[in-house]
Amino acid sequence: MGRIANFAFHAGLYITNHAINRIPSHSIRQAWYKGVWRCAIGRQSYIFMGTVFDTRGAFKLGPGSVVNQNCRLDNRGGIAIGSSVSISADVIILTADHDPNSRTFEGRCRPVVIDDYVFVGTRAMILPGVTLGKGSVVAAGAVVTKSVAPYSIVAGVPAKTIGQRTPDLDYSLNYGRLFF
Repeated sequence: MGRIANFAFHAGLYITNHAINRIPSHSIRQAWYKGVWRCAIGRQSYIFMGTVFDTRGAFKLGPGSVVNQNCRLDNRGGIAIGSSVSISADVIILTADHDPNSRTFEGRCRPVVIDDYVFVGTRAMILPGVTLGKGSVVAAGAVVTKSVAPYSIVAGVPAKTIGQRTPDLDYSLNYGRLFF
């Protein structure tokens, strides 16, 4: 990446994470995220104020889903979120890390996939390479280090299965608020 392109990228990242994400208008933020930041955002989906991204693009939010306030979306490795998904406040989704066994501490990226009807509780952390199966629930504060089976409820550090959710899910989320 040349100097000008590098500057433009970092300026865009700064504007996205320190100005756009503070605008109290969902429509303006969504227009930026879709048009300039190249995110795919489905109908009736919302990204609340304070959410930060690590790069441009590589983010998909399905219809009827919500990312609540102050989430960190490390989309360098790609994040795909399905339909009717609720990501609570202060959640961190990571797709990049360093290989601790690498002699040179090499960086690596692995995508995170979140299937339909998933609920992620406040301040949970999803680590690189994880898939959250359809209808699964991640409890508040959990750290998810491995993929979660469909309809499983996980909690703890590291997250472990503590229960099962009914597979008969049929709801649509609508978190549209004027100033969020």
